[in-house]
Amino acid sequence: MTVSSHKKVFKQLKVKPPKLKKYIKHNAPKERSCGKALKPCTRCGRLGGHINKYNLGLCRQCFRQIATKIGFKKYS
Repeated sequence: MTVSSHKKVFKQLKVKPPKLKKYIKHNAPKERSCGKALKPCTRCGRLGGHINKYNLGLCRQCFRQIATKIGFKKYS
């Protein structure tokens, strides 16, 4: 289903509340219990490249930006 048709269906169902409720129930994203989408970055909200070691909860890009501020040293 394309974005335009999704919006069109939603617009048509606004006048039919019971059918809209059923449509939302069956098309809403399900709650996750595991996986990549469960732990977003605490700083920016990205889902990929998550570093959870030492309970950081950051993505790799945010970790690179603030690593020196939180006490990590870069060894070349």
